[in-house]
Amino acid sequence: MPRPNGFAYEAHTSGTVHITHHHRPATTLQGDRAARFLTEVTTAPDPQLVMARWTGNYKRGNERTARNHPRNRR
Repeated sequence: MPRPNGFAYEAHTSGTVHITHHHRPATTLQGDRAARFLTEVTTAPDPQLVMARWTGNYKRGNERTARNHPRNRR
């Protein structure tokens, strides 16, 4: 499974955090969620994985299998 890359974040003095993926806006966090994100991303061994998880932009590896299942075909 490929590792996530291309994520970046900007923490602003107002307490807002903007997360981008390949220079495009992915999500904005404010308040308590922003503080929890900053704590997690600064202590994690892989910040890219943390940002991918917080934005919902990550794959689990089973998308192709699920798409090809007879129940999901149209």
